[in-house]
Amino acid sequence: MWIEYIYEPFSYSFMIRSLIVAVSVGVILPLLGSYVINRNLGFMGDAMAHASLPGLAFGLLIGASIFIAAIPTAIVIALVLGYLINRSKIGEDTAIGIIFSSLFALGFIILSIYDHILLSVEDLLLGQILAVSSFDVWATLILSTVIVITTLFLYKQFLFISFDPKGAKISGLNVRLFDNIFLVVLSLSIISSIQSVGIILVLSMLITPAAASKLTTKTFSAAMITGSAFGVIASISGLYLSYYLDFPSGPSMALAATSIFIIVWLAKRSFRYAS
Repeated sequence: MWIEYIYEPFSYSFMIRSLIVAVSVGVILPLLGSYVINRNLGFMGDAMAHASLPGLAFGLLIGASIFIAAIPTAIVIALVLGYLINRSKIGEDTAIGIIFSSLFALGFIILSIYDHILLSVEDLLLGQILAVSSFDVWATLILSTVIVITTLFLYKQFLFISFDPKGAKISGLNVRLFDNIFLVVLSLSIISSIQSVGIILVLSMLITPAAASKLTTKTFSAAMITGSAFGVIASISGLYLSYYLDFPSGPSMALAATSIFIIVWLAKRSFRYAS
């Protein structure tokens, strides 16, 4: 029966671990993606993912977990990028581009020098959620919980700064502080997702479900919730594609997210013409 195709993959422990991580990633990336879209920080998110490569490589070099290695690196990168955005005179995109390209190149140099590091570049770039360990699951759950709690607790501050940064500053809100907190939270969400969708495709899961939700909702809070729902659907759909068709997990999740966006966009256009 067709119902067997739904639950069969989860008779294996590695698929259950993958499901937990996939749902976590599907929730947190679009949740922050709504802010990223509103603040035009898509390039920032992509830069954070690529710039984390040296931390990942160094951590593996000393035998540490990807999470343990990348989290301090991601936080430092987020704060440096925040500083450059506020203080740099060469332009925001230029400063981000320099950091992004130089650190990404440094990461590959480390990998080439220490070629004994057991790291698949393909898995790193495109993700391999089916290979997550129990430690990865717990690390992802802890990071996801911290991210969701922080985002909800600081919802009003993040929202105010996103829509009216000048007004927030005039009202006495410490805009720079909350900007840095948001960038740190964003960096943690990206790090927690790299093993699932990879460095290259993190941006897809960060932006695409949130963009689809923006087409269907009228309020920002509803967009955040709907985006996370779309993200979970895309993540689980990608898991099924990866299991049954032997597709790489990261690209499968990214294409599922894109499919959701296209369906929502076409449905919205059809409804507009019908009315």
